[in-house]
Amino acid sequence: MPDRSDKYRAFFAQLICAAARATDPRLERAFRNVRREAFAGPGPWSISLGGHPYVVTPDDDPAYLYQNALLALDRERGINIGMPGAHAHWLSGCAVREGESVLQIGAGTGYYTAILAELAGPDGRVYAYEIDERLAGLARENLKDIGTVELRERSGVASDLPDVDVIYVCAGAAQPATEWLDALRPGGRLVFPLAPAGVLGGMLMVTRPEQGAAWPAKFLSRAQFIGCAGLQDEEAGRRLAEAFAKGWEGVQSLRRGDQPDETCWFAGDGWWLSTAPASVPDVSVPPHADITRA
Repeated sequence: MPDRSDKYRAFFAQLICAAARATDPRLERAFRNVRREAFAGPGPWSISLGGHPYVVTPDDDPAYLYQNALLALDRERGINIGMPGAHAHWLSGCAVREGESVLQIGAGTGYYTAILAELAGPDGRVYAYEIDERLAGLARENLKDIGTVELRERSGVASDLPDVDVIYVCAGAAQPATEWLDALRPGGRLVFPLAPAGVLGGMLMVTRPEQGAAWPAKFLSRAQFIGCAGLQDEEAGRRLAEAFAKGWEGVQSLRRGDQPDETCWFAGDGWWLSTAPASVPDVSVPPHADITRA
C-alpha cells in the first residue's frame, strides 16, 4: 500500500521533528523519504514504548510502523530500531551537513543509516559498522541501492576508522573510544550514549576543537541502549548512575590528558567531563526532555 505508507510517513516525519524541535527542514524530509518497511522486515511486528513489554501488531499494516516507538529486530536480545523522536532530536543536535562524511556505529538493519545518507546528501559519505552478522547481512541488502553508503561488517572500535565529520553511535558505552575521538576532523561531532548496558545514561555530543585538550561537550538528553562490545565497565556504570542521579545538565566539556579538578562531573581512564566550558564556543541545542530508551 505505497499510497497509504506515503501518507503515514509524511505525518510521522512532521510529528517527530516537531516534538524534537528540529529546525532543519532536511531532517523532516529525510524521515519522510526513508520507508521503514524494508528495515523492519515482514509484519506483524513487535513494538514497545520503551521500558514496557513488547506488543505484537494485529497485522502488517504499515500504519503500525509510523509510531514514535521502539521496533524490535530481535526481541529476545532487546535489539530494536530505536525511538524515532529521540533520534530526530539527536540528529538535529549533531547537525549533519550536506557533503559531510559520517561514521555510524551500530547500523542494525540500516534504517538510521539511510536517514544519515539523506542528510549527508549525494556528495556525502556514510560508513556504517555493524558487528552482528545477521543484522549486517540485512543492512547490506537494505542499503544496496544507496551509493553513498559503505557497510562494514565488523566492530566500530578499531584503529583504522576513516576520518569523518560526524560519528553517530547507536550502542551504549562506558567511555568514548579513543579511536572515535582520533577519527574526528576538527569541528567534527561525536554523538554517543554514555550509557553502559543496563544504565540509563545520556546522549553526549562532543565537538573536536582546532587545538587543545578541552573539547566542547554537552548531553543532548538521557539515553539507554544495548551495550557496545568492548566498551563496557561495570564499575564505571555504577559510578555513572550515581553521577546522573546528581544532575547532568551542567556538563560543558570533555578533557583529555590532564588531572581532573574541582569542576569534574565524571572521570574515566584518561578522560573526564567538566562543568567548566572549553575555550571555544559550544554548539547550541534546544532543550528536550523526552524519555529516550533506544
